[in-house]
Amino acid sequence: MVGCSLPNQRDGAILAPVPASLAPLLKQYFGYDSFRPLQREIMEMTLAGRDVLAILPTGAGKSLCFQLPALARDGLTLVVSPLIALMKDQVDSLTASGVPATLLNSSIQGAESQRRRTALAQGEYKLLYAAPERVMTEGFIQDLQRWNVNLIAVDEAHCISEWGHDFRPEYRQLAQLREHLPGVPFLALTATATAQVRGDIAQQLHLHQPELFLASFNRPNLSYTILPKHQATRQVYEFIRERPNDSGIVYVQSRNSAENLAAALAAEGIKAVAYHAGLQPAERVANQEAFIRDEARVVCATIAFGMGIDKPDVRFVIHADLPKNLEGYYQETGRAGRDGLPAECVLLFSRGDLVRNLKFLDGMTDPKAAEIAARQMRQMADFAEGSECRRAALLDYFGEQWPGDNCGGCDVCLQPHEAWDATTQAQKFLSCLFRIKQRSGFSTGLKHAVEVLAGASTEKIRNWGHDQLSTYGIGKDTPREAWSSLGRQLIRRGYVVASPDHYQTLSLSSAGLAALMQRLPILLTRVPRQAAVPTSIGKVSRAGTIPCDEGLFAELRTLRKRLADERGVPPYVVFGDLSLRHMARRYPCTDEAFLAIPGVGNQKLTDYGQPFMQAIGTWLAGHERRPFPHDEALPKPAPKMKSEGALNSSALETLRILHTGKTAPEIAALRNLSSGTVAQHLAMAIVSGDLKVEPHDFYSPEEAQLIDQAAAEHGFERLAPLHEALGGQITYDQLHFYRAFRQREQADRPQRPLSP
Repeated sequence: MVGCSLPNQRDGAILAPVPASLAPLLKQYFGYDSFRPLQREIMEMTLAGRDVLAILPTGAGKSLCFQLPALARDGLTLVVSPLIALMKDQVDSLTASGVPATLLNSSIQGAESQRRRTALAQGEYKLLYAAPERVMTEGFIQDLQRWNVNLIAVDEAHCISEWGHDFRPEYRQLAQLREHLPGVPFLALTATATAQVRGDIAQQLHLHQPELFLASFNRPNLSYTILPKHQATRQVYEFIRERPNDSGIVYVQSRNSAENLAAALAAEGIKAVAYHAGLQPAERVANQEAFIRDEARVVCATIAFGMGIDKPDVRFVIHADLPKNLEGYYQETGRAGRDGLPAECVLLFSRGDLVRNLKFLDGMTDPKAAEIAARQMRQMADFAEGSECRRAALLDYFGEQWPGDNCGGCDVCLQPHEAWDATTQAQKFLSCLFRIKQRSGFSTGLKHAVEVLAGASTEKIRNWGHDQLSTYGIGKDTPREAWSSLGRQLIRRGYVVASPDHYQTLSLSSAGLAALMQRLPILLTRVPRQAAVPTSIGKVSRAGTIPCDEGLFAELRTLRKRLADERGVPPYVVFGDLSLRHMARRYPCTDEAFLAIPGVGNQKLTDYGQPFMQAIGTWLAGHERRPFPHDEALPKPAPKMKSEGALNSSALETLRILHTGKTAPEIAALRNLSSGTVAQHLAMAIVSGDLKVEPHDFYSPEEAQLIDQAAAEHGFERLAPLHEALGGQITYDQLHFYRAFRQREQADRPQRPLSP
């Protein structure tokens, strides 16, 4: 029998249960009936006073993890956020949902600042947003000590780590709050963090035995395409032209590129603005506001743009230049499709971009930092040139394994690279490296080897006598870029080893030497040549697709924009596209039906219900109501990560230890996790089929009968009502397992075709 311990027990202490009011508050304020993966568990730990480190991808609902608990208890939640725009967006959205929230930053001055401070002292706000620089001032810390702070949420926590992609030194001071606000727990949240960055966050914030929640990094609604860069401005324009109703971000490396690209798109009739750190503050803010208010459809930006943007309906992200690292690329693509609806990510790749990026490192005074940056840049280029599934490669970088052979949502899987017999060309390349080392006694870089193959007459070739090699000029009939591409593939396949230093000299591996001497066959892949960005990356039904009455949807978007302009807020603060699409398939015309729409809470019903229901009624008066299947029949995320629970690396580690013979309580103690988290991991493994156990391992037939009777009335989607109905006779852990077995039964049951 797999051991189980008491619910919410950790290190001998009983953790506080989740307040019964949490689920109703979710619907009342935010308009949703259920939590996303890991949200409930994170809230459970923060409400119990534990330090928590949560790694959740963009769009997974990180903000709710501190916003909802703030409504369920007394006191104030302090949210440390890096950008003013991010604070303003979130406070606007919270206020529109009826949540008492405010911010204090340099944009709030004089009487208004004093009014907010007075209200904070009187306990009128539940959430306070502030930047780290302001938080750490002496006077502000004294105010915090009087304002009954019960949680410190550190958003974009990767900024605290020098190993992260957006290091900000001011974040390092936040650990001092431990001394000034003793006993107040920390909740650190970020969308991207490698194991090294996670450890740095915990250390720098002085987190005490933190609970780690690591969600899957997979974004099933995003598609990934990488194409050869060829007349980038034209490629970007043609892509955007084919999507006249979509908004998106185009990332470039330089300020001039941002301005020139925005001007070129505007000249073609596309409403585009530029954004970079060199703009005057007023212009930068105006351009950002134009984008989030749907007055500009496209923003052409450097990486300075995006972290402070909460716009959920970005339908595409284009990288017209090569990003400097995979974490930054993942973070930037993650700004698309935050509402869960399909979005496209396109990268235009040229090897020259890597060369240019590496040159920027020449002026760095810190050799270690330059070495790290160079390694990250080459990883990014390897990703762009790789022939494996883009999704699998991204997940692998973050330590997660993609289980399938075809993700159905990237250029490689939808249009596989062609395989070709590269034995002859590889033999020439490997032989050239061998002859160079044999003659000179040292290795050279890729560029020099390619020049020898091409028969170039450079000073180095003449001085070193490499024009006398038998391999000199044997590849002059092949373009040099083709030789360079071949060499990089041989490095990735393990035939050639590149030195880890800045010079990247090449030598044969044991596999490469064997292939050369034994003339072993070598098969490589080639990227199909395309001159432009495709208008669609494939006819696939990606996760998040919501069919609806597109005519009504367009009308509702127009209404949303008008109401948003009247209130001076971005359109998504009124309603997101997700809510509008559900309205355009359900046609709600009563308060009850409107309140059932995802994203509609009590405040939204009061503020916006009448105009939207009136618009729907007017539409139905002149148009036929279109039939749509029940929401349960909507396309599901495809493909899923093994199970609904998505066995992430943390769950897999729990399962690995379980198979060594450890019990659940022993695993909890060994991994410094709560029993509830371990139970959740095991439940996920039951659903996925990775854990072969039986129901009687967790509860008796009599207990199962009690659960069945209560579930008949309350269902088992939410466990709190079920637990309450059972009067605490059955633990939360047992309910997790009960639900897992039910879900497993449903997954194994033959599926009947949907009714037309």
